[in-house]
Amino acid sequence: MLRTLEIRDMLIIDRLELEFQPGLNVLTGETGAGKSILLDSLGFVLGWRGRAELVRAGADQGEVTAVFDLPGGHAAHEVLADAGLPGGDELILRRINTPDGRKTAWVNDRRTSGEVLRRLSEVLVELHGQHDDRGLLNPRGHRALLDQFAGLESEIGALRTLWTERGRARKAFETAKARVDEVRAEEEFLRHSVAELDALDPQPGEDEALDQRRRRMQAAEKVGEDIARALEAISGHEGAEGRAGDALRWLEGVGAELDGLLDAPVEGLGRALNELAEAGDGVRRAVEALSFDAHELEACEERLFAIRALARKHGVQPDELAGFAEDLRGRLAELERGDADLAELARVAETAGAAYDAAAQALSARRRAAAGQLDAAVMGELGPLKMERAEFTTGIEATEPGPEGVDAVSFTVATNPGAPAGPLAKIASGGELSRFLLALKVSLAQGESGVTMIFDEIDRGVGGATADAVGRRLAELANGAQVLVVTHSPQVAARAGHHWRVEKQVEAGETRSNVVPLTDGARVDEIARMLSGDRITDAARAAAIQLIG
Repeated sequence: MLRTLEIRDMLIIDRLELEFQPGLNVLTGETGAGKSILLDSLGFVLGWRGRAELVRAGADQGEVTAVFDLPGGHAAHEVLADAGLPGGDELILRRINTPDGRKTAWVNDRRTSGEVLRRLSEVLVELHGQHDDRGLLNPRGHRALLDQFAGLESEIGALRTLWTERGRARKAFETAKARVDEVRAEEEFLRHSVAELDALDPQPGEDEALDQRRRRMQAAEKVGEDIARALEAISGHEGAEGRAGDALRWLEGVGAELDGLLDAPVEGLGRALNELAEAGDGVRRAVEALSFDAHELEACEERLFAIRALARKHGVQPDELAGFAEDLRGRLAELERGDADLAELARVAETAGAAYDAAAQALSARRRAAAGQLDAAVMGELGPLKMERAEFTTGIEATEPGPEGVDAVSFTVATNPGAPAGPLAKIASGGELSRFLLALKVSLAQGESGVTMIFDEIDRGVGGATADAVGRRLAELANGAQVLVVTHSPQVAARAGHHWRVEKQVEAGETRSNVVPLTDGARVDEIARMLSGDRITDAARAAAIQLIG
């Protein structure tokens, strides 16, 4: 509920503070007194896009503050939480504007953006009038209004979940199918490559081992003869080992007769024989290791070259061929199990789609039933508003599936029997449109709370019994809610629970707009003025008293 609206230095308003109340709040006054400025100022603090030049001439800045009471569970709490703004049971919006057009906004004393103000305004205030393109005249919102009327919030929430699951299942199927199609397109290459790799069966580290073996065999061809000659020089009777052994035997044979003179040479020869024996064994092992035949070298080179050629072909290192082969086998296995996986994913997607379709059709049926009820409710309201010959229809047509179903909803009217039906804004005249909007709003507002409804001269173009019916409907709408009405109709003003008069004054050559709360006597005079004009007669006062009842 809008509790306070404070305006400073906006257009012809110097300083103004209004304390609004629950129920029906009415603002009256002569044309040009400044009633539209109040709505412009309220729209400004709510972030609406409107007039560019709002600052009072000569002022440094214009400022508007609006204070709302927020009951627990009000939708504004969620908006505040999403924006990271402080909440509470009171919401204070403040916005300033400088002459050069700069705007700054605060929510509960925290700086914020115009976009946040607009999001808050959507759950705080509804503006209805002949130029209302944000509310009932906006076809994009008609489905939401029908759903609200029918109480379909839980069904729509469930349908959104099914829509998400449907989209997720379809995406999983399409992703898997694209992957299988990609693998299938290279199936021939994969099978040929796997067969080629399996036939060669390269092992990690084999390339290095073959290269070392090949180098050794190539080196053996060059050094093998020298190594064999060295082995012959070391080993055998004629080699160094044999001759050293003969020398050792000769010395040992005569050493006993020389009183130890040959002990040292004998020990040295013994050590030399041991070293020669070890050297001979080492050279012998080298000869054995270097022994090969031409066929072995040829086979080694062929395999080494085959491994390297296959590695170049696939753009990997030779040691990576085994892992690469495993990769290709995995892709082939994915292809082989792809059809089974796709069948399962297709089944899941079909089940999700069927669940969504069933829920969407059930929701459509609920909407069609509710559309008939809404049409009957609006038609019931049109009779007392002297439009009993008009027709109101909630049209439902199939549209592309979405998270909220498969229905496009639009409100259409025909002002006379046999006349073509069309959108509210295009078919109805000004006065007719006002009554259509009021009848629709009264029908839609059942159980609605927490939103301040503003009607800007919605009674324009009607009078007499019709204006009285408009006033009664507005008063009914204000039961348990807050309704603000800007009106020129005395029949509407007479139904107010709270009445203000907007008046314009000229002081020291400057025009100022002011708003005065009316007591019982002043209220009678104001309604009498609305009935008779500038000259208030006793008869007008009596008529005003009778209207107020």
